[in-house]
Amino acid sequence: MSNSNNISDSTVDVVLIGAGIMSATLGVMLKELQPDMSIQIFERLDTVAAESSDAMNNAGTGHSAFCELNYTPQRKDGTIEITKAIKIAEQFELSKEFWAYLVEQNYVGPPQTFINKTPHMSFVWGDNNVEYLRKRHEALVKHHFFKGMLYSDDQSQIKQWVPLIMDGRNEGDKVSATFMDIGTDVNFGSLTRSLIDKLKQKPNVSLHLNHEVDDVKRNKENTWSIKVSDKINGTTRKLNAKFVFVGAGGGALHLLQKSGIPESKGFGGFPVSGQWLVCNNPAVVAQHNAKVYGKASVGSPPMSVPHLDTRMIDGKKSLLFGPYAGFSTRFLKKGSLLDLFKSIKPNNILPLLAVGRDNMALTKYLIGQVMQSPADRLKALQEYFPAAKNEDWDLDIAGQRVQIIKKDAKRTGVLEFGTEVVTSADGSISALLGASPGASTSVPIMIELISRCFKAQGSSNAWQEKFKQMIPSFGRSLSDNETLADETRARTSKALGLQ
Repeated sequence: MSNSNNISDSTVDVVLIGAGIMSATLGVMLKELQPDMSIQIFERLDTVAAESSDAMNNAGTGHSAFCELNYTPQRKDGTIEITKAIKIAEQFELSKEFWAYLVEQNYVGPPQTFINKTPHMSFVWGDNNVEYLRKRHEALVKHHFFKGMLYSDDQSQIKQWVPLIMDGRNEGDKVSATFMDIGTDVNFGSLTRSLIDKLKQKPNVSLHLNHEVDDVKRNKENTWSIKVSDKINGTTRKLNAKFVFVGAGGGALHLLQKSGIPESKGFGGFPVSGQWLVCNNPAVVAQHNAKVYGKASVGSPPMSVPHLDTRMIDGKKSLLFGPYAGFSTRFLKKGSLLDLFKSIKPNNILPLLAVGRDNMALTKYLIGQVMQSPADRLKALQEYFPAAKNEDWDLDIAGQRVQIIKKDAKRTGVLEFGTEVVTSADGSISALLGASPGASTSVPIMIELISRCFKAQGSSNAWQEKFKQMIPSFGRSLSDNETLADETRARTSKALGLQ
């Protein structure tokens, strides 16, 4: 997809809208696959990775399904469904393979700047939850992705793993936990900045900050006309692109709708905001070294699953609790209060109304979260850290998430908790909608996008071989091949400093 002589200088091969982890991953992959490809990146803010990819806006867990209980629901017969957990674990292994390649190729700096080994734990209390976690552990350890996961309902053992969790807890409380030593913490903001810093040094790549894409329209020759405003000097320009990726986080829905592609019809968005409690006491931070996830409240969205979370942010160890969910009509943290209303179209009004009808528990939950007092937030924290003191914690604003609303034959509309790539029939434009697990699965998402949008090149021997260089397990199943999975984990752990 390189420029040909009969195409004007204003036509580029690829336009990436939004300078977050998704655009960065896709841009790097495409440039590795075809070095002469021309790429322009447009970001509405004055810096890279300032919305969903930023460390304080993103859960940062390195989602591998080790600790997230919403990926392993309990069936009506009491057994545990682990299919989604296996899929997400495999996707994260692919992401680690690509990141290992980037480290080896000096595309990024030391791996510790963006990924660090941090145990992943699940923690629950009460008879029913303890029994659920026991069954979950029993089901997961049968698969090789989860071998090595430990389980305990012994308070003294759990105290060895996470002293803060047990400090001040009643000896008679029935609790249990699982412990996975090979979990990770990922700073997607740091990773994104490294990728884009390197990418913009490549030939035929340009990054435009403070530039907002106002419109995306199809040309007669099936390229795309992009209208861009320079927010600093107020000028507007247009350029043509052969391929457009809309990776603008919550802002992706509006641009997808403006594209007018049939595949965009019926999609809506449900925004959910969030807040963290951030520990300001170094002595407390030093006592905790794990990501501890609990069970979500009834009606809560998956990314609002409470967790007491060790993070490495800009080289400093931090401790966060939350996120506390909330509601805002903004689709971006630095967006407009009119975002939700502007997204309502004749083709998505029925799915939006249906989701409102069918998700009263979610609505009630969000209202309750918005109404929380500092005492309420502290009480929620003390369920995980009984000895927590209010003065040791500051409130910080987390990122904005926009959950997918889509047409559904049975219920008219359904609220999806995940990520979805919406692509035109000819593969010339693609947009990423949704939230968790999001950034952690950016690599497999982009591999799938390239296979759909660059079919001819993607199936060529040259691109296939390059994919195998970037992701050595490419084309093979890690979930079905234990030996391959073990070899892959050993190799990436060494490259990423995770032993």
